[in-house]
Amino acid sequence: MSNFTDDHIVLVILAAALATYMTRIAGYLLLSAVSHIPPRVEAALNAIPAAVLTTLVAPAFYAGGWDTKLALAAALLLGLRYASPLPMIAVGWAVVMIARYFVIG
Repeated sequence: MSNFTDDHIVLVILAAALATYMTRIAGYLLLSAVSHIPPRVEAALNAIPAAVLTTLVAPAFYAGGWDTKLALAAALLLGLRYASPLPMIAVGWAVVMIARYFVIG
């Protein structure tokens, strides 16, 4: 049995919220203190979203079945055509649901 009380849980949630907020605000504070960002640093910062997305998608691609691979391919093709991520998410979700309902289920 756990010795955690409701007070402990609230403290853990508040600590996690504070850590998340500090992580997000730290980047802003660090970059606002710099008057000029070197081009190499700016290029590295611009590459971060693609790197994070790759770390989220690659395991799903390798561990997933054919339905997941098909959905990721459809989302990739749509992502190359449109800049907004919302159509990619919607089409990827729809492809997985249709494949699982009609073929697997």
